[in-house]
Amino acid sequence: VQLQASGGGEVQAGGSLRLSCAASGRTFSRYVMGWFRQAPGKEREFAAAINRSGGRKYYADSVKGRFTISRENANNTVYLQMNSLKPEDTAVYYCAADCLNPVGPTGCIHREEYDYWGQGTLVTVSS
Repeated sequence: VQLQASGGGEVQAGGSLRLSCAASGRTFSRYVMGWFRQAPGKEREFAAAINRSGGRKYYADSVKGRFTISRENANNTVYLQMNSLKPEDTAVYYCAADCLNPVGPTGCIHREEYDYWGQGTLVTVSS
């Protein structure tokens, strides 16, 4: 599967952005999807994951209550709605697909659990 992330940009602290990740192919609904982010000079870290139906979601503590992951299987797209953005949210955001583990505190939160990655979209939050 090929993933194309979009929606990044520059926003002031407290603002909102919605990221999209469009997937190719007809099997999107079979994939657990995730969003990760990588700030300058830091390791790529988990942000959010969603199961195949969209009924189960899990978030990193750093984004919980501010970010919402969702998906539209009919449109082969996963979203990340980001509200109340902070300067520390500045990063390149990557979507990922095909984690085989259950979404939760110990599943689909590590980079190596995903097989496919998008190219990333830059989010810059200014103070």
